[in-house]
Amino acid sequence: MERLNKVLAHAGVGSRRRCDELIRRGRISVDGVVVRELGVQVDPTTQEVSVDQQPLKSEHLVYWLVNKPRGYLCTNHDPAGRPLAVDLVPHVHQRVYTVGRLDEDSEGLLLLTNDGDLANKLTHPRYGVEKTYLVQVAGRPSPDDIDQLLKGVYLSDGHVRARSVRRLKTQGESAWLQIILNEGKNREIRRMLARLKHKVMRLKRMAMGSIVLGKLASGKSRPLRAEEVARLRESADRAARRELHPT
Repeated sequence: MERLNKVLAHAGVGSRRRCDELIRRGRISVDGVVVRELGVQVDPTTQEVSVDQQPLKSEHLVYWLVNKPRGYLCTNHDPAGRPLAVDLVPHVHQRVYTVGRLDEDSEGLLLLTNDGDLANKLTHPRYGVEKTYLVQVAGRPSPDDIDQLLKGVYLSDGHVRARSVRRLKTQGESAWLQIILNEGKNREIRRMLARLKHKVMRLKRMAMGSIVLGKLASGKSRPLRAEEVARLRESADRAARRELHPT
C-alpha cells in the first residue's frame, strides 16, 4: 500500500503538493469513488486510480536539464502569455514540470521532469538538498554581512540562513558571491540580501544536488544521463534518510 499522492506523483501527475491539491478539489477517484482525504493508502496494482475520471496511466519518466534565461517563468501556464521555461523543451512530449522555481529575473540550472516523487524530495525544505548560486550584488558585503547570512535572518515566512557563502571577486561597485542553500523559499536569496541593504543584480543557479550546469548555453537543454539521474536519486534519498534518522 502507498499514499495516494505518492502514486499520483510517480505517474507523472505532478509534485506531491500538486497532487494533494487535486485530491482536495475532488478530482481524484479510487475505484470510482471520489477521494478528498489526504493520506489515503491505495494499492496501485489492484485498485484503479483516476484523475478527472480518466484512469491513471504509467508514463515514461523523463529528466531534462535546462539553462533558463532571464525573462522566463517557472510555471506551465501564464495568462499574460510571457515565455515559459517549458517552452525551452518543445521536443519533449511528456507533460513536465519545473523542479522548484527560479524567479523571472533569475537564470541558470533548472530541472524539468514528470517524476513528481523525485521533484518533491529535491525541493522540500525538510530534505535539505543543496542548491548552489552565483550572485552579483550591489555594494561590497562586509565580513559581518557574510557572517549574518550564515547565522540567518528573519523574513516574513521565518528564519532562513545560507549553508555556505564565499566572496569570489569584486567588479566595480559590486561583488560576486557563491551562496549554497539547503532550502528554497520564494526569492530567498534576494530577500536575505535586501535585509542587509544589498540589491541582487544577477542571480544564477549553478548546481542542484549532484547536477551541475556546466557549459550548457543559455536557453539550451539536454536530457540527464542515466547515471546522473541515479546520483540525483541517491542524494535525494540520502537527504530523506537524514530527515527520518537525524544524528
